[in-house]
Amino acid sequence: MAHTLVSEAIEQYSASFTTPESDVLAALNKATSTRHDARMLSGHIQGSLLQMLSHMIRPRYVLELGTYTGYSAICLAQGLQTGGQLHTIDVSNELTDMAAQHIADAGLSAAITQHIGKAADVIPTLDPMFELVFIDADKGNYGLYYDLVFPKVPVGGYIIADNVLFHGEVILPEEERGKAGRAMHAYNQKIAADTRVERLLLPVRDGLMIARKLRD
Repeated sequence: MAHTLVSEAIEQYSASFTTPESDVLAALNKATSTRHDARMLSGHIQGSLLQMLSHMIRPRYVLELGTYTGYSAICLAQGLQTGGQLHTIDVSNELTDMAAQHIADAGLSAAITQHIGKAADVIPTLDPMFELVFIDADKGNYGLYYDLVFPKVPVGGYIIADNVLFHGEVILPEEERGKAGRAMHAYNQKIAADTRVERLLLPVRDGLMIARKLRD
């Protein structure tokens, strides 16, 4: 049984003191909630955090694994340098048009490139060095994606992984964790053992692991 990470009251209180969503993000949030699974969105608080981190880092290039309906891509693109580019990959084209429409509504069509395919196949074809990477894809392959993107991140760059607490399952006994919970615990262990990075696990929403690259 998963644990509640943050109470709904605290979430609502935090949201009330956070800069509101833009009109585009609010519309995307509503559209996703109406037609799809809103739990897969970064959402207001986490999206605002991603946006603020992007503004702080000021990346030239951003890589996102897991586009879904485009919410986090729009947030992450806010801090791009002039002429910068965000590449986002999703294995399914089911929601490509929906994401593209909201990306266009945000005025970011020229700054965001959508890729359809398996991330493990697409990542090696990308040439830029990415100062910021956001992993929010199939949980069992987080470790693989980390290894694939690591050489494409410069020293001082960041790799952020979502859902690393996976509904609190990571603190349950091994036999009570589901497949995804076990995968997230394994990913956290992998990052903790990697001396090439410094790390911070934030208990925001479903957990964000932030790793800053110290050396190759």
